[in-house]
Amino acid sequence: MKTTLLFALALTAFAAQAQDVGALLKATDKFRMSSDNLQVETQINVVNADGTPDKERRYKVFAQARRQSLVLMQSPAEKGQKVLMLGDDFWLLMPESQRPLRITPMQKLLGDASTGDIATMSWAEDYSGKLVGEEPCDPAESSAAKPTCLHLSLAALRKGVTYQRIELWMGKTRHEPVRADLYVLSDKLAKQARFVMDKPFAPTMVTEMVLSDQVSNHKTTHVRYLSRKDRQVPPEWLNPMFLVRNPSLD
Repeated sequence: MKTTLLFALALTAFAAQAQDVGALLKATDKFRMSSDNLQVETQINVVNADGTPDKERRYKVFAQARRQSLVLMQSPAEKGQKVLMLGDDFWLLMPESQRPLRITPMQKLLGDASTGDIATMSWAEDYSGKLVGEEPCDPAESSAAKPTCLHLSLAALRKGVTYQRIELWMGKTRHEPVRADLYVLSDKLAKQARFVMDKPFAPTMVTEMVLSDQVSNHKTTHVRYLSRKDRQVPPEWLNPMFLVRNPSLD
């Protein structure tokens, strides 16, 4: 009788969690974007399959409310270039061009980091899904004594997002993101992501996202969030025509 009651309680708890995937995603998003309007200093490093360093780039990202973002490229090789995201629309702005260029969220920035990886930091707005169950946080660790995570299967709410399907594993208590399998429109596994937290035993934010290519070059891309601070940009900064007339922003 006691075993049956415990089993029924477990099923009830699982059902409640399954019905509130949106709340779980909002909790997870807070580890990536701590407020609606942020300035995030970002560094990307690419490591070859043999472990040798490849390239490095710096970006200043203004992640704003209502799925709006502006990315300023900071490295000498890309200085003056910008990426603007307004909902599902992405533009690349070149310093010597008078026309913003339409791009997709899968447009590569460096290594396996795409524009969508840098410009978007929210899953709750872009995905619905279901709670699959509890599984090892690390797939290589199958022992019952190893930590387990909540596994969510997410489906994109629109075609304009970077990935059409995400298999996400998050911590059971604080709901911090642990790892994710990222699928493109053809349902091919494109990348695997691992999230590095600031404090392993009491995490408050993601400090790094490590992307592993699953298609071609098998390089590893490290997206490091060097600093975050609250900042709401002027509305005109989110207008592509203003940006082409004003190549320098402060």
